[in-house]
Amino acid sequence: MKGGVTFRYILVLILLILSAIASLSIGAVLINPIEAVNSLFMQDNFIINEYRSPRMFLAFIVGSSLAISGALIQGVVRNALASPDVIGITKGASLFAVVIIMLFPSAPLFILPFGSFIGALMISLILTLLISKFNVKGSKLALIGLAIGAICTAIVQYLLIRNPLDANTALVWLTGSLYGHNMSHVWVILPWFIIALPIIFYYCHQLDILTLGDDVAIALGAKVKKVKAILLFLAVILAGASISVVGGLSFLGLIAPHIARQLVGHKHKHITVMSGLLGALILMISDSLARGIHPPIDIPVGVIVAIVGVPYFLFLLRRL
Repeated sequence: MKGGVTFRYILVLILLILSAIASLSIGAVLINPIEAVNSLFMQDNFIINEYRSPRMFLAFIVGSSLAISGALIQGVVRNALASPDVIGITKGASLFAVVIIMLFPSAPLFILPFGSFIGALMISLILTLLISKFNVKGSKLALIGLAIGAICTAIVQYLLIRNPLDANTALVWLTGSLYGHNMSHVWVILPWFIIALPIIFYYCHQLDILTLGDDVAIALGAKVKKVKAILLFLAVILAGASISVVGGLSFLGLIAPHIARQLVGHKHKHITVMSGLLGALILMISDSLARGIHPPIDIPVGVIVAIVGVPYFLFLLRRL
């Protein structure tokens, strides 16, 4: 089993490297893959340095963050349908980010992650209350999350109507796009990613215990409420920071953890790592397709991810 898991890690890493090279090469101007890689290190190609390498790094960080966030949420609430977008966390983060973009357009770039985090945290607190006080779980939690997301979306649409001049920019952002980003956006999100990961790995064993049920976990000495609160908080940080930079990407946090479980089993140490790698891989491939399908038109990457995500979500609904 260990040899098989190692082989799958190596295979996914190889695919991730190949997708990163493709991300540097594909676009309105095609660049030879060898030249693209050399330019990444030599810093001698304007297109690579200013446009494509920031998108590649963002695809890796954002894809990993959303996928790991989905894996944490599914583990904490023990619901296979849970993910940042399905249970409404993404919509809450998007709402607060749009408020900042439209009402405070001159706000510094680093403010967006805080706004998104506040929106995501508010939704997570509502869901935590429903889980702990009213024992809401399973498909009911997903349906409530979808309802909360619909309310947030309605408020966003109202803001778009009130601010028609900014509507086009906001709509592209809400769909989810890596277009027009530079290294400053990478530096905004990178600290959140670096801080959260070690803490998540530290609590992976505790998350394995939580999957046995609250009563069993308490009997084994786990501090259930504390662990759930910390992991949910970290999931909100990763999702909120990611959404603040690239917009409302859907289904990525749902797809990657499920595929990860099929590849590496049910230990959360492996699920977390593999989910991160798969999330980055899916987003990089999607972004390359978004640029390469009909250049020079740059399709929002969220459209490509949704095309894959919706059928997979329906497939999961049928299985559960």
